[in-house]
Amino acid sequence: MKKLQNYVTGQWIEGKGEGVPMFDAITGEVVALSDTEGLDLAEILHYGRTKGGEVLRKMTFQERGNMLKSLALYLTKRKEAFYELSYRTGATRVDSWIDIEGGFGNLFANASLRKLFPNQSYHVEGEPIDLSRGGRFMAHHIMVPKRGVAIHINAFNFPVWGMLEKCATNWMAGVPAVVKPATNGSFLTEAVVREIIVSGILPEGALQLITGSARAILDTVESQDVVTFTGSATTGRLLKSHKRIIEESVPFNMEADSLNCSVLGEDALPGTPEFDLFIKEVRNEMTVKCGQKCTAIRRVIVPENLVEDVQIALGKALDKVTIGDPRLKEVRMGALISKDQANEVRDRVQELARTASIVYGHLDKIETIGADAKKGAFLSPILLREDHPFINLAVHETEAFGPVSTIMPYKNLDEAITLAHMGKGSLVSSIATYDDKIAKDYVINAASHHGRILIINREMAKESTGHGSPLPNLVHGGPGRAGGGEEMGGVRGIKHYLQRTAIQGSPTTLTEITGIYQANAKYKEAEQHPFKYHWEDIEAGMSLKTHKRTLTDTDIINFANLTWDHFYAHTDITSLDGSIFEKRTAHGYFIIAAAAGLFVYPNKGPVAANYGLEDCRFLRPLYHNDTIYVRLTCKQKVDRDVASAEHPSGIVKWFVEVFDSADELVAVATILTMVQKKQEVFVEMTNDTIKNYLSKLTPDLKPKWGIMTPQHMLEHLEYTYKIAAGEIQDFEVATPEKILEKVHASLYNYEKFPKNTHFPTLEKGKLERLIYPDLETAKQKFIEQREKYLEFYKEHPEAKLKNLVFGELNKYEAYLLERKHLNHHFEQFGLL
Repeated sequence: MKKLQNYVTGQWIEGKGEGVPMFDAITGEVVALSDTEGLDLAEILHYGRTKGGEVLRKMTFQERGNMLKSLALYLTKRKEAFYELSYRTGATRVDSWIDIEGGFGNLFANASLRKLFPNQSYHVEGEPIDLSRGGRFMAHHIMVPKRGVAIHINAFNFPVWGMLEKCATNWMAGVPAVVKPATNGSFLTEAVVREIIVSGILPEGALQLITGSARAILDTVESQDVVTFTGSATTGRLLKSHKRIIEESVPFNMEADSLNCSVLGEDALPGTPEFDLFIKEVRNEMTVKCGQKCTAIRRVIVPENLVEDVQIALGKALDKVTIGDPRLKEVRMGALISKDQANEVRDRVQELARTASIVYGHLDKIETIGADAKKGAFLSPILLREDHPFINLAVHETEAFGPVSTIMPYKNLDEAITLAHMGKGSLVSSIATYDDKIAKDYVINAASHHGRILIINREMAKESTGHGSPLPNLVHGGPGRAGGGEEMGGVRGIKHYLQRTAIQGSPTTLTEITGIYQANAKYKEAEQHPFKYHWEDIEAGMSLKTHKRTLTDTDIINFANLTWDHFYAHTDITSLDGSIFEKRTAHGYFIIAAAAGLFVYPNKGPVAANYGLEDCRFLRPLYHNDTIYVRLTCKQKVDRDVASAEHPSGIVKWFVEVFDSADELVAVATILTMVQKKQEVFVEMTNDTIKNYLSKLTPDLKPKWGIMTPQHMLEHLEYTYKIAAGEIQDFEVATPEKILEKVHASLYNYEKFPKNTHFPTLEKGKLERLIYPDLETAKQKFIEQREKYLEFYKEHPEAKLKNLVFGELNKYEAYLLERKHLNHHFEQFGLL
């Protein structure tokens, strides 16, 4: 019998006990054994804090984000193996998509958040705080990675998503993780972790996995650790009160199952789109994952005059739900995770049925397709009806964690809100209504008891992600019974693993610490115009003081005529009485434009484009004949991804201060520019450098990769120059259309061609027959053909020619390809 392994302290380890069996939810067969006996839990936590934490903390947010993106791409390519295993948890393809690709989606979503963080290992939060009149004493807040480990104790219902939605945030923060999934379904978690480890994308120690019981895992937690728990409220409260958690003040985030509700608005009558959407939503939440979702709808709150309509409509909708082997396309609902869980749900339903009536489904009878109902953990959808929800409180206190919901009536919206509150806190609520006043009233009054509220109507239906789908950029958690915790939520989720610290000091010192220029800090006078520097060479505080300009009456009138902005202060000096203006006033945007004219460097250089304007303020009016000058200072650098046909670049935020002739500050703004990064990867290929490399190329040189000989390499290059010179164009582009744009754009990046890249016209594993008698002849033919290529573009500078791999190329793109291509092959033979 296969025994799951634990990935701890850098190795896969089997437990030393007999193991606990995990069963196939469909067939009842044993899938694997879970065993953690003999694991040193204290050593596991220490290993994460030291081995994994040390590397992660040093990485920048951009590096961590790119790490997550690479991991998401890697796992996505291997997803089908995970789907096959997921069937054994009872999940259909749709159920598994939520778990598997939903988990990968969390990696992608959190990876994209790197753009909202500075290009360093810690975060600078909020705005600076001035603490003195003289501007020489100030404060800021920074957030640094905690020096502990994230311990994730997860539920059985989402073996993949449950792990990755949490790990994505702690990895982005620079904190390692120890994951302890629920025993049931942990064979799927283990499979994903195995692929993660094989990928080598995460630093060692960033992820450890315990695949079974770990009762003592909290005994050695420390104050820098973070513990998260997903599961029952009872277990969560027990863990949260652990002696070590209290003594060390360890952050403990609990996300507990809750009695989520959905409300049918009084306006949503049968026949309206909202009524139909409501029925569909309730049915989905009862049957997706067999109702084993912490966000599933447990309480169906409807107007008392519509109870019968809803009951009938839901019954018809549930009649269409086919149950059985989730591998079959015709099956819409699989099985619960285990027979034990199915029995647990039956017990809870019986508790509810003491006062409520079962109006749909049966606890013991079920028809299945392609599976034996007796062997699997199958259960019919169960719909109950509680006619007295203000008297019989079990429906607000007892959760059947399966395909179970209860209908209950309300007389007016106030009653509906009260019923929503009676769940004592939930992860999510929803309301179906096309009346925005009803929606507003419900949301404002119900929000105190719910972590998320969805308003369902015809306008959003086609694009809605549904009641039960937590999204990476929205908070997931809720008050009261739901655990009182919060996870995900975009940047908010990452901050749970960062320590917020207030720092105080001089503007100059805090500029150095934060990496962001603070007002009144010392300037770092640039040795040349700042726009001449590449992105890497610019630093916060780098500054330029411009020459001066006097604003004339004519300037103001011309700007008004140019922009059509004829506001009276600029154009009608007879109307100034009683205004704040003394005489003809310059437009605020003219001041910004004039400031740009003073600080912009006109020649072509690393600055690729103006990227935007932020935080623009005008501190006092400027009048005609006033003189201004500008202080341009680098405020902050922000890295960016480039996927289109442009060179790698980053964003530089420039702090623009406009002063008058008396050195009084009159306007401030933050200007964003896109600044290209240095190209230091490739050697520029001139005639002289090429001749130098060719002089080193001898027939006996062996390639570092591939099977080409030196002469084969030169004859191959000569052929590509014939294509580049337009001599060979009778071919179809080999790259598939769906990826051609991306492949074409790769010419602009600074990444080398992969080794052993296959050229479309060459047969894999075979050498072409040589054309020329010797290497020296091939060298000469190569040089001659290159001259033809250069001459072609001299005569046809606007020409665009096809390339076998990259599609249509202009002159500049042909140059980029040549540079990459020659570097690739010259490096192949050790010439550079």
